[in-house]
Amino acid sequence: MNSPSHIGLTVYIVEDDAAMRDSLSLMLGLLGFNTVSFDSAEAFLATYREEWVGCVVADLKLPGMSGLDLQANLRGRGTKLPFVIITGHGDVKSARAAFQSEAVDFLEKPFEETELRIAIERGFDRESQRIQFVEVGNEQIQKLAKLTSREREVLELVGKGLHAKEIASSLSISSRTVEVHKARLMSKLEARNVSELVRFALVADNFVAKSRSESKV
Repeated sequence: MNSPSHIGLTVYIVEDDAAMRDSLSLMLGLLGFNTVSFDSAEAFLATYREEWVGCVVADLKLPGMSGLDLQANLRGRGTKLPFVIITGHGDVKSARAAFQSEAVDFLEKPFEETELRIAIERGFDRESQRIQFVEVGNEQIQKLAKLTSREREVLELVGKGLHAKEIASSLSISSRTVEVHKARLMSKLEARNVSELVRFALVADNFVAKSRSESKV
């Protein structure tokens, strides 16, 4: 039985052996996993969408791109989909390469059903945490979007550790006005204290830096 946090996640099976592919799909389906199967890494990439969430179970040896090549390709795109590499021809070099690319596990055939289930569940746990982090980040960005230009300036200086008088001097406004802006910031961002304002300031800095980086691409 899948955890509630795993609802909506899919196991993407990439296996060129039709019998093995069907066996994995059937086995995982009986265990309650949603599955989609591909006979090659190229077939996976031809239909891949950035919004896909779940875990990839890929054979190491595939026609064309290998399972490791597929893993590296997705990592190069910035995709964090967890990988479980399966193989009948495992070696230390391949296992090391898989784990260096943050594979959840490296299973040698024949493996037990339990081994694969546990590996996928670990991948789903990792994916659920990533999705939750993204959702929290998006919520924070939405709150930041409600701020005025002046409030953003005050927030930036709060994030740098400046006190009200220092902020007032820097922006050529009164300390009282700074306190009013801070109160509005606390309300709009639903922050409980100055420490949380500092956290929002860091989120804002990271968002601006990311936007500038993407605009250069």
